[in-house]
Amino acid sequence: MSSALHAHDLVRVLGTKRVLDGVSLTASPGDRIGLIGENGVGKSTLLRLLAGVDEPDAGQVTRPADVGFLHQEMPFDAGSTLAGVLDDALREARADLAELDRLSGLLSRTPEDAPEYAELLETYGGRLEQAEEREAWDADRRAAVVLDGLGLGSLPHGRTIRSLSGGQRGRLALAALLVRRPAALLLDEPTNHLDDEAAAFVEEQLRTMPGPVVVAGHDRAFLDAVCTDLIDLDPAVDGPVRYGGGYSAYLAEKRAERARWERRYAEEQEEIGELRRSAAVTARQVAPDRGPRDNEKMGYGVRAGRVQSQIARRVRNATRRLDEAERGQVAEPPSPLRFRYPERARPSEPGTLVSLRGVRFPGRLAIDELDVEASDRLLVTGGNGTGKSTLIAVLAGRPVAFGEVVRRPGLTVGVLAQDSVFARPDRTVADTYVRVLGADRAELVPLVSLGLLREADLGKEVRQLSAGQRRRLALALLMARPPELLLLDEPTNHLSPALCDELEEALGPGPGAVVVASHDRWLRRRWRGREVRLGD
Repeated sequence: MSSALHAHDLVRVLGTKRVLDGVSLTASPGDRIGLIGENGVGKSTLLRLLAGVDEPDAGQVTRPADVGFLHQEMPFDAGSTLAGVLDDALREARADLAELDRLSGLLSRTPEDAPEYAELLETYGGRLEQAEEREAWDADRRAAVVLDGLGLGSLPHGRTIRSLSGGQRGRLALAALLVRRPAALLLDEPTNHLDDEAAAFVEEQLRTMPGPVVVAGHDRAFLDAVCTDLIDLDPAVDGPVRYGGGYSAYLAEKRAERARWERRYAEEQEEIGELRRSAAVTARQVAPDRGPRDNEKMGYGVRAGRVQSQIARRVRNATRRLDEAERGQVAEPPSPLRFRYPERARPSEPGTLVSLRGVRFPGRLAIDELDVEASDRLLVTGGNGTGKSTLIAVLAGRPVAFGEVVRRPGLTVGVLAQDSVFARPDRTVADTYVRVLGADRAELVPLVSLGLLREADLGKEVRQLSAGQRRRLALALLMARPPELLLLDEPTNHLSPALCDELEEALGPGPGAVVVASHDRWLRRRWRGREVRLGD
C-alpha cells in the first residue's frame, strides 16, 4: 500500500560543509513536492537521504518499502537490453498477478469454514489492493504508452543501453519508474533531455501517481504543472519554508513576502531615524539660553535642575529605545539582479546590427532572412538539433558555409555559451573578474554589486565553483561591460528558478540588443519580444 514518506531533523555534512541542517518534511499519498533553491543547497542530497542510498549524520527517515529513485546515474548495466529494463520494471506487477492467481486457486479449494480460510482471504485482499494501486492488469499496455510518450517507442527492444545516447538512457530510466509505479517516487531533474511533448506527458503521468512524489528541479513550467507544494531549501531564519501550490503560487507568495519585508524595513528605518533625532536632543536645544525671570530667581536653580533631569531621562529613554530598535531591525532587502549598464554606456544607434541572408549549415541550420535591430529582444526556439546554438555562433561571428552575413562595423558582441569554461580555473573568482575586465572596470562595477555571487565566494578558485556559480560568474563578466549585442545560449541552464526569474526581468528594455536561444518553457511562455522558431 502507498504510505507517507517522513524525514525528521536531517543533518548531512559533506567534507567541511553542513549541506543539510535540521531538515524535516512529510510527503503523504497524493502529495507532489518540489524541492527548489540555489545550487548547492542540498536538493540532490536530500533526495538521496529520502531514497536510502545515503545516510544522514543525524535525524531519521521513514519510507515505504517500495521507493523509486531517478538520479543522474543509470541504474542498469550497460549491457542490459531495452527488453531487460522493461521486464525489470514489470516484474512486481507480474508477481502481483501471479500471486493473486495462486491465492485465488487456494481460496477456491479451501472450505469457507476451514481455520486457514480467513487468513487466506485477508492475504488475498492485501495483495489485490497492492495490485490495484500498481494498476498491474494494465502494466504491459502502460509500458508501451510510456515508451511512446518518452520518444522511445520506435527503438528495438534488443538494443543495449550502451548503444543509446545519453538523453535516451535518461528517458529510459524515467520510463522504467513510470511503468513500475512504486509506492513513493523521488526524481532528480526529471525533465532533462525531454522535449515539450515528452515533458507534458511526464507531467500527466505524475499527476496520476497515487503515492507521494518528491522532485528536485529547475524546470519552472514543470514545477507549476505538477507540484502541490514547494519547499524552498535556501537558507532562512526558521529553516526551509514549505509553500502550498505550484510555482505560480510560490511566486505570488514570494512577492508578497518581499513587499512585507520592504515595508517593514522602511518603517523600522523611519522609526530609527526619529529615535536618533530624539536621542540627539540636548537641554540647550529644548530650553536654549533662557535666563531666569525676576520672579523665578529664587527657585531658578531648582527648576533648571528639574528640567535637566527631565531632559536627561528623555534622552536615556530614546537612547534605550534606539538601541533596542537597532538590535532588532531586519536586514535591508537585497537588490534583485539587474543588468546594470554603466552611466557612460550609450544605446546603439538605431538600425540593423547584424543581417543574415541565405545562411546554410547543411543538416544543422537554414536561415533565409534575419535582421537583428539595435534594440531587439529576440527569442530563438526550436527542437533539439534545429540549430539554435549554431545561429548564436553565427551572430557572434562564426564564418558561414553558405550565405551572407553583414554586421555593423565595430559591433561589440558578448556571448554566454551553454557551458561556462574559464581558461585559468586555478585563479580565484575575484582575480578572474579583474583580469578579464581590467582593474578600472572592475572597480567601477564591483562584482558583489551585481548580486550574482556572495562575497564569501570571491576568494574561491573558479574550479571550486558549482556549474551554477560558474554560470553566474560568466553572466557577471557580461553585465559589467554590456555589449551592443548580447547573445545568450540556454541562459537558464544550471540556475535556480528564482535567479531565472530575475534574469528574465533583467532582459527587459535597455540599451543594446539581446538574442536568447532557449528550450525553457516558462521563459518562452512569458517572452514579450520577437520570436524566431527554427525547424518549422
